[in-house]
Amino acid sequence: MKVLVTCPPMLRSIDKFRDRFAQDGFELVLPNVVQTLTEEELIEIVPHVDGWIIGDDPATEKVFLAGKSGNLKAAVKWGVGVDNVDFKACEKLGIPITNTPNMFGSEVATLAINYLLGLARESYFIDREIRKGNWVKPTGYSLEGKKVGVIGFGDIGKSVSKMIKVFGVDVIVYDPFAAKSEGDLESYQFSDFPQNIEEVDFIIITCALNDSTRRMINQQVIEKLKDGVSIINVSRGGIIDEGALIVVLNSGKIRSAALDVFEVEPLMVDSPFIKMDNVILGSHNASNTHEAVYRASDRAIDLLFSFLKNT
Repeated sequence: MKVLVTCPPMLRSIDKFRDRFAQDGFELVLPNVVQTLTEEELIEIVPHVDGWIIGDDPATEKVFLAGKSGNLKAAVKWGVGVDNVDFKACEKLGIPITNTPNMFGSEVATLAINYLLGLARESYFIDREIRKGNWVKPTGYSLEGKKVGVIGFGDIGKSVSKMIKVFGVDVIVYDPFAAKSEGDLESYQFSDFPQNIEEVDFIIITCALNDSTRRMINQQVIEKLKDGVSIINVSRGGIIDEGALIVVLNSGKIRSAALDVFEVEPLMVDSPFIKMDNVILGSHNASNTHEAVYRASDRAIDLLFSFLKNT
């Protein structure tokens, strides 16, 4: 049987797993993927494989229909986010599928903290200017006593909230599904979004992208914010209305932003974000550490092999 892997972090470390596939009699199909394959490319490839470990590709109903008409028997979404995968189509077509949750909480959280510190102290801006020969000394902001709004209280949001408490900040959690009995209740304030959003100094986005969160950071919400807020997004680009964010970054209403994700990826070279000194740009790379990639890939293989051996 053949297994297709389209997740770039797993592809880059695939040598660590070749023996596992070979020992179980699986042949690997490893296309060249920068970020994702197109729907058309997937429709060509997926019917010829038995299993698929999915990255951020457009795993649409059309793709699964093509796969079902061929050899596809099961799939696993590598990682946590599933907004790019049509799980309902898989259910309708009888294709077993799952994802690998609770793999990256600490890793994504630490990058969010890195961005938080970088925005507060403008360390990224200083680095860029020093490289140009400009000896700049911008005045940063202390974190102690500030309020941070954390949107999403899953594995990543909980890790972020726990970590940032050591800086002496107050944390407001936004998540309608948060189990408030978990953890130290006295450490966090739970609010319904966007209540109390006018109090925050920083926003960290860690929630999943779905119909209720798509463009939840929009013009109406931004207008409620006090001047000078910084926004960090380590989740999905679609949670922010990028057009609205660009306007307020230019006006100074939003002081700065750190964006690891975007509505369209890779980020276009003509994006207005490229020329903004008050924006830190990422490459949808928050979960990408050697340890986390191995952990998630190993789990994805376990799940896929279980599916395939029971079909």
